[in-house]
Amino acid sequence: MWKRLKAWFARIRTASARSTGVLGERVAADFLADAGFKIIARNWRSPRDRRDEIDLVCRDGEVLVFVEVKTRSATALVPGYFTVDTRKRKVLRRAATAYLRQLHPPPETFRLDVMEVTTLGNAKPKVRHFSNVPLFPKHFRP
Repeated sequence: MWKRLKAWFARIRTASARSTGVLGERVAADFLADAGFKIIARNWRSPRDRRDEIDLVCRDGEVLVFVEVKTRSATALVPGYFTVDTRKRKVLRRAATAYLRQLHPPPETFRLDVMEVTTLGNAKPKVRHFSNVPLFPKHFRP
């Protein structure tokens, strides 16, 4: 019986985290659209490895922007920005490279932004935008 209850709680926790993530991505996309960004793709997955995902792909003028959205409760111990660690950056770099390789010609400039969406109950989510987060080596070309 305990195994069934444990599996049930895991499903609820996963579904709750997924809906929180979807809410955060929607809030981030609206924030970026209001700031003048053009949303090109949402939840883009690499055709070679479906685990590699980019939350949002946008255009900021002539710059192609890869956006990682992190949604957290206001009571979370670790802010969303700090969860984009070395391992996550490696996954993002691999996904962004796959995206860039499918574009002909590739854009001259591109960058990674991290959006941190903080929720607390029914209050309006708070959004923090970290622009041009280091992801690629200095002279990277896809």
